[in-house]
Amino acid sequence: MPTSFWRSPELRDHISRLDRSGFAVEFLRRNTTYRCDYARLQRRIGRRGVDSAAECAAFVRRWGLCFCPCAR
Repeated sequence: MPTSFWRSPELRDHISRLDRSGFAVEFLRRNTTYRCDYARLQRRIGRRGVDSAAECAAFVRRWGLCFCPCAR
């Protein structure tokens, strides 16, 4: 996405209507480091011989995530 789009009135309006978790999702979705880490997590889980629950827990801790429906 071009950086000029980040400054567009449409995006500014969209972001201004987001709650805290919605803003966090938008931030992470655009964060290259997060996206690479998530892709690495998916590759590791795809391989046999790793504890997927432990891998996910480590990922969640690294990024400070909470996947709790009641947190909304």
